[in-house]
Amino acid sequence: MSASLKNTSLPPVNDLIRVMLVDDSAVIRGFLTRFIESVPDIKVIASVSNGQMALNNIRKTSFDVIVLDIEMPVMDGLTALPFILKADPYVQVIIASTLTKENAIITMKAFQAGAAECLAKPTTQELSGSNIFRDNLIEKIRTLGYLAKKKRAAVPKPKKIEKTEVTPAKILPPTKKFTLRSEIIKISPDVIAIGSSTGGPQALLQFFSELKGGIKQPIFITQHMPPTFTTILAEHITQRSNLKCKEAVEGDIVNDGDIYLAPGNFHMIVKKLNGKKIISLNQEEAENFCRPAVDPMLRSIVDTYGKKVLAIIFTGMGADGLKGCKQIDNAGGVVLAQDETTSTVWGMPGAVAMAGICTQVLPLGLMAKAVREYVSCGRLI
Repeated sequence: MSASLKNTSLPPVNDLIRVMLVDDSAVIRGFLTRFIESVPDIKVIASVSNGQMALNNIRKTSFDVIVLDIEMPVMDGLTALPFILKADPYVQVIIASTLTKENAIITMKAFQAGAAECLAKPTTQELSGSNIFRDNLIEKIRTLGYLAKKKRAAVPKPKKIEKTEVTPAKILPPTKKFTLRSEIIKISPDVIAIGSSTGGPQALLQFFSELKGGIKQPIFITQHMPPTFTTILAEHITQRSNLKCKEAVEGDIVNDGDIYLAPGNFHMIVKKLNGKKIISLNQEEAENFCRPAVDPMLRSIVDTYGKKVLAIIFTGMGADGLKGCKQIDNAGGVVLAQDETTSTVWGMPGAVAMAGICTQVLPLGLMAKAVREYVSCGRLI
């Protein structure tokens, strides 16, 4: 077991992360159960074969995380998803999907319907012994499980009152304190670099819908997603904006105003060659347990573009992007991070915010406005 997954003492029952597996393959459910229960703080409470059975369970039992298959008899995952979230708005849903274009399209619809994460169904090799899939699965379940518990705990408990009155919901302040960088950098960047993970597809689509056209700088994105999923995400970004987004290909010549998305399972870096900037892809070792990873992209962009870099870290678990953002900060570039309130998981943006290297930490809805200010004249909003 990897060091990150070790837990020597059993947690109290109420602290256990409660999971339901929904997949028509008993073999898959069996392997997932074995992986999940290799750690003491996560427990599979229910294991069912279709969406209708999932609904029957969630109406009588509380879960923190549901791993939901797409293709199932009786009721498929996409049909079941809105009913699940209506029955329990706090449960976190991970979509498990095979790597087909059709399922990738369905997964994007699931994100829009409220799914928190996606997971490529394991290959035979991953089921038979690789720890990479298991560790990734457990990290996602653990992070989202505690997120579900946190959201439930934040809901005010009803009070006994003698007369009818309306109590407005309290807006909870951020739970973590951070400081912005002491020196405010005002630059008009030559390039924009974006990193994101859990909740990222939804954040990216909203950001580019609000950004629209008029951006002359090239934009590079690394979003933690499996192959095929990134192809569909690029298509959706193009549809939502007046910019051209494509899944990056080895040897692509970088054009101003275009968006390049790292393909699943490949790190994307930028190089100089014969006076031009080109994209190179590689399958070197995963960084921060991810491939593609944000840090390799950011390092290469600093090497290629120097200080005139605007980096944005959106929602995501873990700390991928922190090392690269520190290099951008040291070079004199600008780092922006999504705030805690609007992030699905304040891991990646929280890491750079807590490091004190951000010029601004902004709600998702203000990020496009801030970027337009930078690229137009280098002023802060």
